[in-house]
Formats: sequence, structure tokens, C-alpha cells
Amino acid sequence: MLRQYELVDRVLDYDPDADEALLNRAYVFSMQAHGSQKRASGDPYFSHPIEVAGILTDLHLDDETIATAILHDTIEDTVATHEDIEHRFGSNVARLVDGVTKLSKIEAQTENERAAENLRKFLLAMSDDIRVLLVKLADRLHNMRTLHHIPNEAKRRRIARETMEIYAPLAERVGMYEFMKEMQTLAFKQLEPEAYESITRRLGQLKEGGGDQIARIGSGITLHLGRHGIRAEVTGREKHPYSIWRKMAERHISFEQLSDIMAFRVIVADPDQCYRALGLIHRRWPMVPGRFKDYVSTPKRNGYRSLHTAVIHSERMRIEIQIRDRDMHAQAEHGLAAHWAYKQKQGKPDGQTSWIRDLVEILDHAESPEELLEHTRMAMYQDRIFAFTPTGELIQLPKGSTPVDFAYAVHTDLGDQTVGAKVNGRVVPLRTVIENGDQVEILRSKAQEPQPGWMNFVATGKARASIRRYVRQKERGERVALGRKFYDEIVKRLPAQLGSDAVGQALRRLGLPDQDALMEAIALQSITDGEVIEALMPGSGGAVSVARGAARPQTEAISIRGLTPGVAYTLAPCCHPVPGDRIVGLRRPEEAVEVHAIDCPRLADGVDADWVDLAWGDASDGGTARLAIVVRNEPGALGVMAGILGAQHANIVNLLLTHRDAGFHTFHLAVEVRDVQHLMKILAALRAADAISSAERL
Repeated sequence: MLRQYELVDRVLDYDPDADEALLNRAYVFSMQAHGSQKRASGDPYFSHPIEVAGILTDLHLDDETIATAILHDTIEDTVATHEDIEHRFGSNVARLVDGVTKLSKIEAQTENERAAENLRKFLLAMSDDIRVLLVKLADRLHNMRTLHHIPNEAKRRRIARETMEIYAPLAERVGMYEFMKEMQTLAFKQLEPEAYESITRRLGQLKEGGGDQIARIGSGITLHLGRHGIRAEVTGREKHPYSIWRKMAERHISFEQLSDIMAFRVIVADPDQCYRALGLIHRRWPMVPGRFKDYVSTPKRNGYRSLHTAVIHSERMRIEIQIRDRDMHAQAEHGLAAHWAYKQKQGKPDGQTSWIRDLVEILDHAESPEELLEHTRMAMYQDRIFAFTPTGELIQLPKGSTPVDFAYAVHTDLGDQTVGAKVNGRVVPLRTVIENGDQVEILRSKAQEPQPGWMNFVATGKARASIRRYVRQKERGERVALGRKFYDEIVKRLPAQLGSDAVGQALRRLGLPDQDALMEAIALQSITDGEVIEALMPGSGGAVSVARGAARPQTEAISIRGLTPGVAYTLAPCCHPVPGDRIVGLRRPEEAVEVHAIDCPRLADGVDADWVDLAWGDASDGGTARLAIVVRNEPGALGVMAGILGAQHANIVNLLLTHRDAGFHTFHLAVEVRDVQHLMKILAALRAADAISSAERL
């Protein structure tokens, strides 16, 4: 643990004008406040905030940020109050500490609600002062480094999952890639220990077999550039295990099929030399098509600048290469923290953090904790592309975005009124995926409304939240109208006419705020006809016949949006769609709506049917997926397959051996999954196993 004078000296080394007295007071106050508290490792609790502060000194942050790091747990975990911090350390430090503090006292029913409320407060504080985020990321990084000391496995996995889904993407969004990589690696080790061990073991084997391969390739790049007058610092490394795991899952390949597990960084003197070095590298080694990205002329939204390429090296392997100058390298290593070193004590986000405003807007649109977490993850955790408005304004979007996403990124009203789009001057369908550099013009109409079918192809959290908000309002209106029809039927069966205040008294008896809430409750069957009758006319409920049950829609285990309540449907047996798949319905006269995955080949047979845009509802709780798994013909291979499925909580409901030969056996399985993300995780785990040759979805 850093001693008091060591921590202060670190800050004074890079900021001689820092408030030394502020740092000393914060150190002593935090040590006394935490007193005899211990961490799970047995270390004094006080060691944690000091280590967090030490991490931030490596980023050369200002004295207020360092003091905040030292004090960040005092309000949450000690008797100290916000007023104590403000009185002793000033309003700025108190505001920062309060922004980092979790809402540990919140009364919430579920883990998602707690996580969402903490995230809500955190995002709002972060939008006011980005230093809140820098302290929180350092706090989470140190907690991940010591996570193995926590004895409760469920708690370790919960913290690791939250890190993977929220904090690592936040680190990436502000360009703090070293933080992101370390968080991902530590979280991956907890969430997928077998996959982590498998990948690290194979990386070790490759290192032993290849000897000094990284050094050889790096020296070759250095010499080649040097011969043409460019002095470059070249470093190489293997990709971290989680990055490899993601590539295996995304490309549906095994570890052996990965050809680009090495990455090299070339640091030169200035931007001109970046482009010269790129040209020399491409002349020496063949470029992999589609893998070149120029983030120098078009930086990422977090300010990241670099040239990225991939080449086929002379040792017959793909390698990734990043080329940047020293200023770009400092920004790439520490992102917004490096930027902050030049803007000390200003305390306000600038253009680099405009994406935070999108997250804050999502706060206003999300109805449930699950929605808030989903949309926030979506907004943070995707690669970006760049598109332009007709006037030349640059709009950044995640990969896979469509004109609808583009419209909502410009303005919510424009998204709501979108009727069409032109990409590069040509009219295109709204589900068209925008490419890097496209010019997009949105066609709008005040008579237009958001369409539920857009949910099947939008890629941004902002668009999804806006569409869901509108759909909820429209669906509520439909439920109220349906409930009013049922209510009129109930009133007709009453033995006497209702008094003028009967409805108002009924609302009070049922604990409902207004008539719309009553009609909605009737439509949803959250109250029975008998309860309504008894509330309207006490004492008469038992005497009135209730004969409307058959006319009411039945609740389903799986919820589908886009269908009128009560409409029957079936999940198509040809493609077995599961929650998360994009889906479409085929409606034929006198038949239930048939729900297909959007890429189902049987949709070509649906020319005689009406097509219905559909989306999975919030109540969808899983489905059955079919897999084709090729297993090596060796002892224990089938047990490995079953063990992986069990570890991933995938219940096997059917298994069929379809082909066998001397080397391999092919099985077709039906397994129960929660959603398509769960399915992708299962497939990735299967593909990582030595005993399994391939695993695909049927």
C-alpha cells in the first residue's frame, strides 16, 4: 500500500502546483473513517482507496480527482456524510465523491433494479463531470484485481458480469483500452473459467512452439521501415484471451482456425510518417482485404486515432498492425484521462464525451431496469461507423445501424417521423445497413408514427428506447379500448343502474388511479369480472353470472409484439426461432400466425400469406434451438459435450445420432435456451473444446 508521503510525492512529480494539504487531509480522514474495516483479502479496507488513487496518479490526474479517489468509499461505507466531505474538502470534491458513491441504501426488489438505479445516478453524475467516471473505472479495476479473494462464487460472478457489461464498455468508450482489456480478462476468468484456461493453455503452447516469433516479426517490421528512413518503435503481443474468445464466437470457428492472434504496434514521429509506414508495410506484405481502418483522418468518438491494418506475414500468418505517433499513443493508452491531463481543473465534459448525452436521454425513455441496462449496454458496447447528413454533419453510429438509427441519432422527432431514406442519393429500404462514409438523407412526414416492426432491425439503444416508448403508449391505448368493451358487457349484466359516483367509488375500492387504469386491468385480466362487479355494486357480485371467460385473450409463456391480443400463433418447426432472433409472421385465413426467423428458407413459400412485422415481447422466457455438433470419435467426447451444455444451463430435450464414421460422429440436438445470446454463448463454449470439431445452429 502506498504511504502518505509516497502518494503525495507522486502527484507533485507531475503537478508541482497540486494542493499538498488537500491530499494529506484526505489521506488521514479516509484512514480514520475506515478504521478497522477489513477487505475479503484480510487487508485493511483503507488500502483499497489508496490503491485506486495510485492507479489515477499513473494517469497524471489533478489533485481533486486524487482526493476523490481516496475518499470515494467514505460516504457509503463509514459514518461520514456528504456534509462532512463538503466542509473539510470543498464542494467540488464532495460532488465528485457523491457521484461515485453507490446507492447502497436503495430499496429495490431485484438485482437488475439495484444495478439500474446505481447506473442511473452514475450516468447523471458523469454527464456533469467526467472525472466521476475516471475514479469509478479505477475503483472497479482494483476491485477486479482482488476479486479472487471473495469466497462467494455467485457474488464474484455477479461483479464480473457487471464489469463485462457496463464498466469495460465504458472504459472503451472513453478510450482507456488498457483498463478495458484488463477488466475483460479478469471478468472472463470468473465467468468462463474453463474457456479461459483452455485459451491461455493453447496460447502458452503456441508461445513454446513459436519461440521468439513475436520478437522476430517485430524486428522484421523495424528493419524494413528503417531501410526506408523511418525510425519506428515496434512492439508486439498476443491478443488477450477474451478478445480471442469473442472472435471464435463471432466467426463460428475453433481456436486452430484463428489466424490473427498477434498484434503489433508501430509508433513513429508524426502523422505523415504514419501513412508512409502504412504504404511501406502494404508494399512488403499483402494486405487482408476489408481490414484497413483509418482512424487518423476520422477519429473515433472517444478521440482515438490510429491506422489499423492486417497483413499476411511472410511466416504465412495474419497479423494485425496499428500505426500511430506518440501523441496518438498517449491518447490510445489512457484515452480521456490523457486528455484530462491537459485540461486540469476544468471539470466539464467536452465534445469527446457527447455520447454521454445519448445515455442520459435513454434514462428518460427506459420504463424498466431491464430496458435501461439493455439500452445502455447497446449504446456503449459496439464498434462505430461514420455517416454524414446532406449538409456534411458527421454522425457516429454502431455497426449494423440503419437509416432509422441515423434519424434518431440526429433528433428523436426526426426518427419518429421517418417514412423513407436516401443513401448516397438512392432511395433504400429502412432496414438497409449503413456503411462507413455513407451520406444519409431522411425523408419525413408529420403524419408518420414509429413502427413496431422497426424493432426488428434497429441497432442503437436510443432508437430502440424511443420506439418502445411509442409502442407502449399505443398498446396501452388498445388495451384501454379493449377493456372498455368488456366493461360495457359487465355493466349490462348488473341488476340495477349505476349511480353517478359508482365508478369513482369502485376505483377507490380497487386501488386504481383512474378509469383508464381500470379498463387496462380488465383487458389484462389482472382483476376478475366478479371483482369489478363487487366494486361497482357491493353485495351483488355473487348473484351475477360471469360468462365472458372464453372471449378474453389467454396469457402465453412467450410474448410476441406486433400481434393483436388474443391472436393465436405458432413457432415455426422449420427454424425454431428463439428470443433475440429477428422474426416475421405469416398469416393465412383461418390459421394461426406462423412465426419464423427472418432468415428461414421456408419464408420463400409464404407468397400466398400476409407478412406481419413481429418482435419478441418482454415476457419471452426462452425457446428450443436445434444444433448440429460434430464430435471426435474418442473416449469421453460425448461426456465433454454434455458437460459443456450442462455448465451453460442448456437442457437437452432431444438428441439424435445422424452420422458416424471412423473419425467423427454427428449429433442433432434440441436444447432449451433463454435467448439467442445464450445460444451463441453455448456454441462458443462447444467450439472451444478439443473434443468437438464443429458446432452449428440448424
